[in-house]
Amino acid sequence: MTPEEMETVRPRLEAFAAEMLGSLARRDQRAKGELYLRGLMLDGKRKSMQPMAERLGVDHQQLQQFVSSSTWDYSKVRERLARWAAAHISPEAYAIDDVGFPKDGYDSPGVARMYCGALGKRGNCQVGVSVNLVSDRASSAVDWRLFLPESWDDTKYGEDALMAEAIRRRRAKAGIPDTERHREKWRLALDMLDEVRDNWELPDLPVAADAGYGDATGFREGLTERGLTYAVAVKATTTAHPGNATPQRPPYSGQGRPPVSAYPQPHTTLRALALAVGRAATRTVTWRQGSKATRRNPNAEMRSQFLALRVRPANRTIRRAADGSLPDCWLLVEWPPDSAEPTDYWLSTLPADTPLRELVRIAKIRWRVEHDYRELKDGLGLDHFEGRNYLGWHRHVTLASLAQAFCTMLRLDPKAPAPA
Repeated sequence: MTPEEMETVRPRLEAFAAEMLGSLARRDQRAKGELYLRGLMLDGKRKSMQPMAERLGVDHQQLQQFVSSSTWDYSKVRERLARWAAAHISPEAYAIDDVGFPKDGYDSPGVARMYCGALGKRGNCQVGVSVNLVSDRASSAVDWRLFLPESWDDTKYGEDALMAEAIRRRRAKAGIPDTERHREKWRLALDMLDEVRDNWELPDLPVAADAGYGDATGFREGLTERGLTYAVAVKATTTAHPGNATPQRPPYSGQGRPPVSAYPQPHTTLRALALAVGRAATRTVTWRQGSKATRRNPNAEMRSQFLALRVRPANRTIRRAADGSLPDCWLLVEWPPDSAEPTDYWLSTLPADTPLRELVRIAKIRWRVEHDYRELKDGLGLDHFEGRNYLGWHRHVTLASLAQAFCTMLRLDPKAPAPA
């Protein structure tokens, strides 16, 4: 926003900030929080401390102190944001994803050489995992975790005392609490779902995620254990039995241990199951309206061809019922008209009577996260934080999420001014 546009919406921003930052005990902290939000939303290429302070006409140490060393609980702010989003967005799903923060050097907490989507390759970066409340019309990132690679966890180097000590010094310098250790991204996602549902009392909703999470059997089973349904992307090579397959118990010879029930046919891949059913079984589905109209598609309808069938995912770690059977679920496949074979695969535990269009809509609703990340990074400085402090990183991404929620509030209000 330009300074003039900011002045137009500032009374609403002050009211929003007062609500979201109401858990901060001191008035000066709440004022600095609103100041930081203004800095994130004002036009400018960089949204790090010094450039923001220059645009705001204040000493950058005010912002630095507020984010890095002041005493306030970012989790309480996130809780208020999550409750606001649940009330205003009417969310239909939780979307799980992660985003890379390219970094120079090795002192920022969690930084390591790993794949970074922002770079499109492996590079020096941090990775943040988020839980977003999403609907077809709006979304909000409401909770975050910073992924700590094993290189930031001294307990992973118990036999190498020198390495473990070096990591402890590195962790202390970055202010990483001793309770924070390396955990897989999908475990961080489950931790956040527990927080938003159990601690913040948000509703149970279907979970959408890409194959980075869907391919983890532990993640899918963790969702089921929590009573959450899901529609998660998986690889074509994921193995399964057809939905109508049943285990059989071989006859007992009377010697040795009695045989256990097993499926008579070996499992196969999701790709093979889809190809066996064939393109003739696909149906054209329109799941939402996009933004790019063409002569052939004047309404910008998002549509493709899909196939849905019941399958029983199979691997050694999936728990079986007492009769040896594997749990069944939906296999959803996208098979575009101009493609020789399917291009995308999802597994879903939405009810067996779920219409195909609803299956597709929930599986595809994760697109909102890409919108959130793009807005957070391109417009609100999500990845511009230059501090090297664990607490500061969490506070910065929380405030960036508040800024995005305020922009969402303006967009949802038909009386909102143009800059929203």
